[in-house]
Amino acid sequence: MEFKLDDALGFILSKVNAKLKNKFFQQLKENDVTTEQWAILCCLWEQEGITPKELSDLTCKDKPNTNRILEKLIAKGLVIRNSHPVDKRAFQIFLTEKGWALREHLILKASQLLKKATKGIEEYRIIELKNLLNRIYDNLE
Repeated sequence: MEFKLDDALGFILSKVNAKLKNKFFQQLKENDVTTEQWAILCCLWEQEGITPKELSDLTCKDKPNTNRILEKLIAKGLVIRNSHPVDKRAFQIFLTEKGWALREHLILKASQLLKKATKGIEEYRIIELKNLLNRIYDNLE
């Protein structure tokens, strides 16, 4: 049986992910935000008041890693942690004004990078690619 690494779906996905993540990291650096912190901020821009566990699930990170990311965002003054009103063992995470202020600028950076990455690819193909990748992900559950 023959196997070529350059033709392996997992390798191609990993290679593309690494390049996108590296390019995005370079763009985020000026705002002192990492790609992992960006993912948390994105989730909170969509819905504040969620728990670290919910953020872990949404970002596909384990809870200790998510908590570490949250501690850094708290130290930067981008988010705050409040006691959960119902579950006293849990916390809710909220954006600060500083966290909200980054939204437009960082989303623009992300959009520009994705536009560059998908240059010359029809919109329907991008949608199809996203659907296929989500299907692959679901198949591995």
